This record gives sequence, C-alpha cells and structure tokens, in this order.
Amino acid sequence: MDRNADSIARALATLRRAQSRRALGRLSRERGRTSPVPDAVYELLDIVAAAGRAPTVTEAAAALGIDQPRASRLTAQALEAGLVRRRADQADGRRSLLEPTAEGRRAIEEIQAFRARVVAEVTAGWDRDDRAVLAKLLARFTEDFSALVR
Repeated sequence: MDRNADSIARALATLRRAQSRRALGRLSRERGRTSPVPDAVYELLDIVAAAGRAPTVTEAAAALGIDQPRASRLTAQALEAGLVRRRADQADGRRSLLEPTAEGRRAIEEIQAFRARVVAEVTAGWDRDDRAVLAKLLARFTEDFSALVR
C-alpha cells in the first residue's frame, strides 16, 4: 500500500470524525458564539449557500447525507430563524427551492470567516509556502474526490 495514500486516508478519517462531532461548532461556542439555532441548521444553510443554485429540501438532504424528514425539520428551523426562504420552482410548480435570506448570507459569511480564522490559527507556525501548497493540493484533491464519488 502507498504510505502517502494511507497517511492521507487516515488524516481524512480524523477530519471526518471531527466533523461528525461538530468540533468547529463546539469551538465556536467555546469562543463566545451564542445562537439558539442548532449547528445542524447551519450545516443546512451552508449547503443552501454553497449549492450554486437554490436546492430543494430533497437535494439538501442528499448533500447532507440525511433523510428527507430530517432535512424538512432542519428547513423548518432555518425558516423560523429567518436564515432561508422558500420560493416556487418556476420550472416545476410542485417543488420549492431554498435560498438564503440576507440574514442567512450574513450567518454564512460569519461561519466562513470563523473557519478561515481557525485554519489561520492551526497553520500560524507554518511556512507561507507550506500553506500555499496545502491550499493548492487540498483544493485539487477535493475536486478530484468529488468527481470520483458523484
């Protein structure tokens, strides 16, 4: 087995476990973020904002890897919090699409800024070139990985 591939796979498993424990959400709360909205609602918002086009609840469920009823509950919470809104799909009136509200876009910007600060903190002792190489290769890896698993 390729040692580098094994090392990358183990690192990805570590990140996946941290993600499943919602480590960034916990760190954010430890650093003073207060929100009555559960972290899972922000994960839904992240999917809605990153989709490139307004997704349906079913599409958001698939992207999150959860069932449609759970996605519907998260959507209801996001709607109640004013983070997303539904709009009719002009191509198919039976479907409704989710899109972030202005408040939702502000929340996403805050989340993205927090993530960037955490990455900057983690890599603060790294050489600038090492950070640049990681950024380039990680982006390439995620693109290739996404293409493979679609």
